[in-house]
Amino acid sequence: MSATYEFTRAELMIAAAARAWSDDGEVLATGIGTGPRIAAGLARLAHNPGLLMTDGEAYLVETPVPLGPREAGFKVRASGWMSYARVFDCLWGGRRHALVMPTQIDRFGQANISCLGGTHAQPKTQLLGARGFPGNSIHHANSFFVPGHSTRAFVGGEVDMVCSAGYNPARQIEGMRSFVDLRVIVTDLCVMDFSGPAHAIRVRSLHPGVRFEQVQAATGFALANAAGEALSETAAPTPEELRLMAQLDPHNLRATIVRGNPSGRA
Repeated sequence: MSATYEFTRAELMIAAAARAWSDDGEVLATGIGTGPRIAAGLARLAHNPGLLMTDGEAYLVETPVPLGPREAGFKVRASGWMSYARVFDCLWGGRRHALVMPTQIDRFGQANISCLGGTHAQPKTQLLGARGFPGNSIHHANSFFVPGHSTRAFVGGEVDMVCSAGYNPARQIEGMRSFVDLRVIVTDLCVMDFSGPAHAIRVRSLHPGVRFEQVQAATGFALANAAGEALSETAAPTPEELRLMAQLDPHNLRATIVRGNPSGRA
């Protein structure tokens, strides 16, 4: 019997993203952005109690820190000091799984957060810059969270600037596959992974009410799904997961993740 309670598309995305950490064991879970941050906390509380987390600043915590303003008297329950050097010890040793929000992704998982159009010296739109993406994309697992699935996000050809490593065969060097580990992409339309030929992107599940043709039309490259392939529906968040999301996000910042905050069943 299908669930009859309500949830939003953002909550569906968060629940799907949280499951990406389920079988990771004791690794550092890093969620960058509102949705990924809630998803990491949900993963720790609902799926993988072995996850390590930070408070977003400098402390290692066992209890995820809620987003937004905190109640008077709130104190972070820190288990230890998590210096920048210790974060990189986890990263380079493969003991980290990050969920990030790139601006562009291509069919082999190369991602861009730096600039759009034009040339690198004179882009049409300047974004954040590559920042930590190059080093943060290797030697440990990475997944992506994309609230607006469109051809502007999932581009044909290469991204305008390759800020993070992917599986592009044209850019492979000897031994490279041993340090690139891309897991899943959660968007407002579907969940995707990298199990296509040569690790190309394919659709794993469709959100309720979404058709594969709709996803393909919103993607700038051919998705690596077999013709006529039957796809499952993305699992709805459970009532317990929704309760935990409200605990992790008491100010309902998740309502701003997907434009219009649509129902998860639409």
